[in-house]
Amino acid sequence: MAEVKVPILKTLYEERVKQELMEEMGYGNVMQVPRLEKIVLSMGVGEAIQNKRLLDLAVEELTLIAGQRAIKRKARKSIAGFKVRKGMEVGAMVTLRGLHMYEFLYRLIHVAIPRIKDFRGLNPNSFDGHGNYSLGITEQIIFPEIDYDSVERVTGFNVTIVTTAKTDREAFSLLQKLGMPFRKAS
Repeated sequence: MAEVKVPILKTLYEERVKQELMEEMGYGNVMQVPRLEKIVLSMGVGEAIQNKRLLDLAVEELTLIAGQRAIKRKARKSIAGFKVRKGMEVGAMVTLRGLHMYEFLYRLIHVAIPRIKDFRGLNPNSFDGHGNYSLGITEQIIFPEIDYDSVERVTGFNVTIVTTAKTDREAFSLLQKLGMPFRKAS
């Protein structure tokens, strides 16, 4: 049986971040320490109404970026202004958990984010009030898995990092200790 390689961020969390959070937040039990639960990547493809091939390309690109098969998502309700009917395929998404999640987050922090043009740090105010963080990636080409020459359209997608933290302060501290490059408060 093949040996499973533990991602660097998971090791960092287990060996250092967990202990630092216990001391910083004053938790009495190690089970109170916030941890990553899942990472959701989603891409809306509004033009898929006219051109179904764009949705297939979006699924392929998300699959390459995530390292896990993306699925097509259907519209939940009809919107006449956008000519969208309930049940039409209009987006793609993938949910990462476990080792895949840690591997993706490492690649996001250390490989993709440094390739963003004019990067000044991530917005520290993008927490939802329940300890989850969302960010928008404007160009999928910042990931090295995407072949720049084969890209038809430069598109963006959303990344949502779901944690078990109860407050945004706890989640911010967790992500900052894992290496997320947040913008300094001015």
